[in-house]
Amino acid sequence: MPKVSKETAEKFEDWGPPGKEWSQELDGTQHVSFVEVAEDADLSPLLVGLPNDECQCPHWGYVLEGRVWFRSVGREEICEPGEAFYVGPGHTSGAYKGARFVIMSPAKEMAELQAHLERRVRELQGGTS
Repeated sequence: MPKVSKETAEKFEDWGPPGKEWSQELDGTQHVSFVEVAEDADLSPLLVGLPNDECQCPHWGYVLEGRVWFRSVGREEICEPGEAFYVGPGHTSGAYKGARFVIMSPAKEMAELQAHLERRVRELQGGTS
């Protein structure tokens, strides 16, 4: 049975002030991330260029500490500690300082999303796309 913890995750990303992420694919089908947010974060600017400038990847998750938010169809939902969530394609998201959560996504869609996010970071930092 494939499994992962923050301590055993294969990949670690220190995103600087926004936060940190420990992640790994399980069985080539699911992407699991453990996220800690160091300051309020809004991923909306990084989603520009996707259909409707929204994330098209579904996510399932669980909030350990703090609060995360999702906007979809003109509505905002906030998830708090102890709450599990599902958000379908067509959303933006963010988290407040101090949030810690686990998020799971289909590996293929997540890889496509990560490639887009990396391109957007380079664009916003003045690099080439």
